[in-house]
This record gives sequence, structure tokens and C-alpha cells, in this order.
Amino acid sequence: MVTIKTVAQEALPAGAPGYWAEACRHLVKKDRVMKRLIPQFALECLHTRGDAFGTLSRSIVGQQISVKAAQSVWNRFAALAPDFTPEAVLRLKVDDMRAAGLSARKVDYLVDVALHFVDGRLHVDAWQGMDDEAIIAELVAIRGVGRWTAEMFLIFHLLRPNVLPLDDVGLINGISQLYFSGEAVSRSEAREVAAAWKPWSTVATWYIWRSLDPLPVVY
Repeated sequence: MVTIKTVAQEALPAGAPGYWAEACRHLVKKDRVMKRLIPQFALECLHTRGDAFGTLSRSIVGQQISVKAAQSVWNRFAALAPDFTPEAVLRLKVDDMRAAGLSARKVDYLVDVALHFVDGRLHVDAWQGMDDEAIIAELVAIRGVGRWTAEMFLIFHLLRPNVLPLDDVGLINGISQLYFSGEAVSRSEAREVAAAWKPWSTVATWYIWRSLDPLPVVY
């Protein structure tokens, strides 16, 4: 088995966050579950698609449905606009979007995301210099984008290192299984567990997700 001690940043896949190896070393030292879990996926890591609009759109499609169902709907939806840009989505017919498996509400949400990008209401060029809460505040002004969706954006697009998405069912279920022998877990209990993860909560969350799903989630 590959241990985390043998994994340097340069051994990780191209595009790996620059902090990943350091975060893993911290988590292995501070958390007994991470010490066991991280070596199982030592040569894998979080990465971004580099597409802000696509990441937000995928997050909306994935709301309140399983990862498998979300991927199926996304594949059909994205096929409607091979050049997946905000402008292309705004040209789509509502009936075609519904036929792809999107609810009427999600169609409205996706249109509003596209309008925010086209109208310049999002400070895309300033995001790198903004803190997490400022970006969340900007994103939740979009219809259908709540805190969970904004946090997924921080994780999967901006690769922010210390995001703890306590509204994420997978994270809570993973903490329940790995730390509480399957017993129900409250948000406060999850937050107590995650105290040892700072300032790398994103990394720990990613490994919790991997413990539940053999394929990494990518938005």
C-alpha cells in the first residue's frame, strides 16, 4: 500500500491543488480516520474543470438527486448545447430542457445562472481575491443557488482549501459511518469532528466523499 509519506506534490495528478500534499500530512497527523483513509486514495485528488458556468450548472442539476441520476440528466442536458456557454443555454428551448430530465424549477435556475454571467452581475475576475463568505454572498443572489451550491463551487471550481459543507448529505453520512459507527450525527457533532481538519476541511471532505463512492465527484 502506498502511504502518505511517499506522496509528494509532484506525484499527484496534473492540476492538483498546490496545498494538497501539505493538507494530507496535516490530516494524517491530526485525525485517526484520515490516517487510515487517505492512503487508500493517495495518488488522487480534487481538481477543477476550469469552467465556472459549467460548475454552477452541474451543481444545480445535482440538487436533491443522486450522483448517478445527476450525471444522467447532465449528459442529456449538455448534449443540447455542445458549446456549453451561458449564451448557448439561453438559446435552448424550455421543452427540450424539460425533456432532458430537468424540472421546471431547475430550468428557471439554469436560465438565471446564464443571465448572471451574460449580464456581468458576477465579479468573476475578482473571485480569486475575495474570501469565501463574500463569494457565497454573491452566488446566493442567483435563483436556485443556496449555500450548499455555493460551497460546491468554492470546492470544485475555486479549489478553496477550508470549506466545510455541513448541508451536504454525503459528508454527514460519511462522518456518521466513519466516526460514529453509523449513528445519526448532528451538525454540531460533525463540526466537532471537523475541528481537527482546519485549515484543510475541503481535503478531508473530499476523502469522506471518496470513502462512500469509488468514483470521485467532479462538478
